[in-house]
Amino acid sequence: MSLLCYNKGCGQRFDPDQNPDDACIYHPGVPVFHDALKGWSCCKRRTTDFSDFLSIAGCTKGPHNKDKPPEPVKPDVKTSGEKKELDDLKPKFNEYVIQAPKPLESIQRPSGDEPLVRLEQKVASSLKQSLEKLNLSEVNEPEKKEEEGDEVKVGTSCKNGGCSKTFTGPESNEETCMYHPGIPIFHEGMKYWSCCKRKTSDFNTFLSQEGCTRGNHLWKKQDTGKKIVPCRFDWHQTGGQVMISIYAKNSIPELSFVEGNSTKLNIHIVFDGEKEFEQNINLWGVIDVSKSIMNMMATKIEIAMKKAEPMTWARLDLPPAKINPAEKKEIVDEDADD
Repeated sequence: MSLLCYNKGCGQRFDPDQNPDDACIYHPGVPVFHDALKGWSCCKRRTTDFSDFLSIAGCTKGPHNKDKPPEPVKPDVKTSGEKKELDDLKPKFNEYVIQAPKPLESIQRPSGDEPLVRLEQKVASSLKQSLEKLNLSEVNEPEKKEEEGDEVKVGTSCKNGGCSKTFTGPESNEETCMYHPGIPIFHEGMKYWSCCKRKTSDFNTFLSQEGCTRGNHLWKKQDTGKKIVPCRFDWHQTGGQVMISIYAKNSIPELSFVEGNSTKLNIHIVFDGEKEFEQNINLWGVIDVSKSIMNMMATKIEIAMKKAEPMTWARLDLPPAKINPAEKKEIVDEDADD
């Protein structure tokens, strides 16, 4: 039977019969929160992002620990009129044990194939007034523009996110493009791309981050009659909710929607006339779709998702499943046979 490890920063399950001295990587120290920085007393890494703090890898190796730490002893407060100092009533800081979020393996995660349901949509009066002023309450089909030629002009910038290369001639088509396939995310002062999550607080450093994916340059966006554009994307959480903020002005309620199930969320927003924002998220945790809402305002959209259980999410999206080298080789061999 697998047991839960209570070492700080671990939170994994382990087989007690297979528990070598280097099986667990954990923090022997205590959490330290000072001047908006968060970290552990046993190592030097600090971060302003609480989600990043929870994901800080342990700094010490040892065996897994099956012994649950004792609960903090609450002081016995008498009602006979005796007064005690406030400091005596507060539990000592080192009596608390902060653990990593509950392992996903221990949660009965619903299937991602559940039917998608549209979230309830609420439109603020500020958005209605803004749309009336801009005459966007009724959207007409955009006029067809003259077709442009296939020729790429010298000096044209690559349209892939994070790529700063420009077209200098036919030789540019032979170059490898390093770009970010994800979207930019700004969360609690940190800036990063959703595809690689190299976080920084400096905007210029964020802009200069090299792409994480190799491919071909994209000199022209495919003309689909729509303008898919990125939006500033942020999120935070409370004990019972996860809030997503999308900063899109003058979104159109009739053409925008959010749909999802217990573990997935699909976002589609049309704003400023023909601009569109799309994002599909495989959620880290589980939500109650029936109690989740899409609030539309003049300057942004807020998606309030009700957590299925009151637990801290380590991040917004669930990392893709890792394929071990043996399985990956089998897949490659099967493709080769085909």
